[in-house]
Amino acid sequence: MATRKSIKSKKKGKKIFVLDTSVILYDSNAIKNFEEHDIAIPIQVLEELDNFKKGNETVNFEAREFIRFVDEIAKEKLINDWVPLNGRTTGNFKVILHNQNVALNSEAVFDDSKYDNKILDCALTLKEENPDKKVILVSKDICLRLKAKALNLAAEDYETGKVKDVKTIDKRHVQVDRANEALIDKLFAAGIGEPDQLKRKKLYANQYFILKFRRKSVLAYYNKEEEILERVRDQEAYGIKALNAEQNFALNALMNPAIKLVTIQGMAGTGKTLLALAAALEQRSNYRQIFVSRPVIPLSNRDLGYLPGDIKSKLDPYMQSLWDNLNFIKGQFKPTDKNYKRIETMLETEKIAISPLAYIRGRSLVKIFFIIDEAQNLTPHEIKTIISRAGDDTKIIFTGDIHQIDTPYLDAQSNGLSYLIDKVKDHPIAAHIALQKGERSELANVANEYL
Repeated sequence: MATRKSIKSKKKGKKIFVLDTSVILYDSNAIKNFEEHDIAIPIQVLEELDNFKKGNETVNFEAREFIRFVDEIAKEKLINDWVPLNGRTTGNFKVILHNQNVALNSEAVFDDSKYDNKILDCALTLKEENPDKKVILVSKDICLRLKAKALNLAAEDYETGKVKDVKTIDKRHVQVDRANEALIDKLFAAGIGEPDQLKRKKLYANQYFILKFRRKSVLAYYNKEEEILERVRDQEAYGIKALNAEQNFALNALMNPAIKLVTIQGMAGTGKTLLALAAALEQRSNYRQIFVSRPVIPLSNRDLGYLPGDIKSKLDPYMQSLWDNLNFIKGQFKPTDKNYKRIETMLETEKIAISPLAYIRGRSLVKIFFIIDEAQNLTPHEIKTIISRAGDDTKIIFTGDIHQIDTPYLDAQSNGLSYLIDKVKDHPIAAHIALQKGERSELANVANEYL
């Protein structure tokens, strides 16, 4: 695979990696991650990047960043031939032109009007010109990789930032353990216990446990700073009660001021966004503002400008699920209740702001309770960009389902939510909870389980 580690383990001479547009839009620094091997960019990639350079989405920033990088290289050298990249351990760089005279022409097999097929021909040209080197097409586009392999051209996914084993992501954070009776009794009586009684080789920061002894059971989490187990009691936030153990864990993390970063993973109907919103409202006095956001994935990859109406009309369909959750919380109270009226007032004064991520960019995130829904549709770089904007006293919540991804070049391993969960798994200010049980309705549970 196209990673530093795999490249190191397969050093059998220099290789040539041909990068597709999807790789650059995923990571504009990808060109720096191939060690001593050579990197080639088809000229069609530059043409496609030119179409992405305008806008405020992350892909637009990635496109602009890469174009600037190539411009720096091209200031003193022509780039239609191999030029050395900066750094002692890096290889050479080249922009390759479309050549229809290769022995195996992809456009003779596939459609001659697609840029993807021209990119394939560029890679085939390099393969023909460099018989002593292995030429590998690197793309996030599965179909393009399959076409390359059909033409006897090696093709790989861009692996940097991928989580190797997503099956272990949730299992290591919430555990069901057999515990001795003395530990359970102590947690009930004093609220704390000694973690060495669990007989575990490794405990993660803010790891949650369902501890059992015969018919006794207790919920607890590992406080790494204090090196103790703390009991997790039944939780409630702004009229929303936890309905199962995992929801209790989620509310515990959401309400804990020492935990600044929370990730909640689970299928539809498990209560991810609802719990996050309820916790935000419960702690409203601790924060200057509550931001609720999600990435906008337009239908048919069309920009929002294609939709009719003003900006609010364009965005409302994408934000509707967030409004639904907020309305559900309001529904726990009568219209005359102060808690109901408080939500109305917070919306009017923009104490609660619901907006797509593109409109959050550039805002100051100081003393903010920030909820990002559908985070599985973000790239690792987008996740990093959001967190790096956090100021003092800000808490960030990412919710999503890593198995329900709407963007074409992300999967369960490469999306930003999986990446974040894996990278901060043992940090004392971060917590992860996997919600397993659907609580929306019995009918919804039937759909999730049987269909």
